[in-house]
Amino acid sequence: MASHSAPIRTAVIGFGLSGRTFHSPFIAANPEFSLDVIVTGNRARRADAARLYPKARIVATTAELFEHAAELDLVVIGSPPATHADLADQALDAGLAVVVDKPFAVTSDEGRALVEKADRLGATLTVFHNRRWDGDFLTLQALVEAGSLGEVRRFESRFEFWKPVPRPSWKLEATPDDGGGLLYDLGPHLIDQALVLFGSVADVYAEVLTRREGALADDDVFVALTHESGTTSHLWLNGLAAQRAPRFHVLGSESAYTVWGLDGQEAALKQGAEPTDADFGVADEADWGLVGIDGDLTSYPTERGRYDLFYADLADAILRDGPVPVDPRDALRVIEIIERIHAAR
Repeated sequence: MASHSAPIRTAVIGFGLSGRTFHSPFIAANPEFSLDVIVTGNRARRADAARLYPKARIVATTAELFEHAAELDLVVIGSPPATHADLADQALDAGLAVVVDKPFAVTSDEGRALVEKADRLGATLTVFHNRRWDGDFLTLQALVEAGSLGEVRRFESRFEFWKPVPRPSWKLEATPDDGGGLLYDLGPHLIDQALVLFGSVADVYAEVLTRREGALADDDVFVALTHESGTTSHLWLNGLAAQRAPRFHVLGSESAYTVWGLDGQEAALKQGAEPTDADFGVADEADWGLVGIDGDLTSYPTERGRYDLFYADLADAILRDGPVPVDPRDALRVIEIIERIHAAR
């Protein structure tokens, strides 16, 4: 590390959905960080980044970034998945702490090499599994840990939406070999949440389908995980769902929890909200889930979503030797499961 004092001098690679929505606002809002460099080769995004973050230096290439690595402490990699491993490797060589967006890497070999390299160097390496801080997930996690549902027998989790004609982006051109498809895109969130709640997996079954005509990667996926704890996780990813099922439907031996819709933090950020807003991450009462047994259901308050905690925990790791917010070994286990599913196709 070039520095162990605040502010943590930070560069963000990529200013699409990831860099613009999920990373830059939280870095800028946390006084223990400074947003010093943004990398994007897109002219319109460069102008947008300069408008939103006038104190940041906007550069077009990662080569320009690494030429001035000595002026930085942290690199956040929000570029397409096929670039993650190489950029993270370069950042570690430059002596920087590294945040890698999900998926951690396209292959487990790439991910394992990064973990081992960070260990050798004593470097900070973490992965942005921000959905651990969704309000509905925090609520479910608290219910499970308190034993409020009894023994959880079946965990159902979904990301479903209706997008028969996706907007143009790199994702339309990416095959699974490049980290393309819903299993690589949103699958890491669902798999990671299942592992956090119910632990290691003994068996995996999956259906990985491509429904859109001419599409290069999967857009309709079902994954069943049998956990060593005895819980079964059923996970759905579908870009062609004309009607959505519950986000979570969790059946225990004594009770159940069901909630619909998505955590509101992403939508709020896209609409211009700031992480420092008083009501940021607070779910409307109408969006709360239900706990209980049919005939005796109770509206259950959703905990506040806390994406800001990822960077708060990262600051603790860099400045005060705390644990990283997401152990990269956790992210590696996710990639191993995805790799196993694709290998079985």
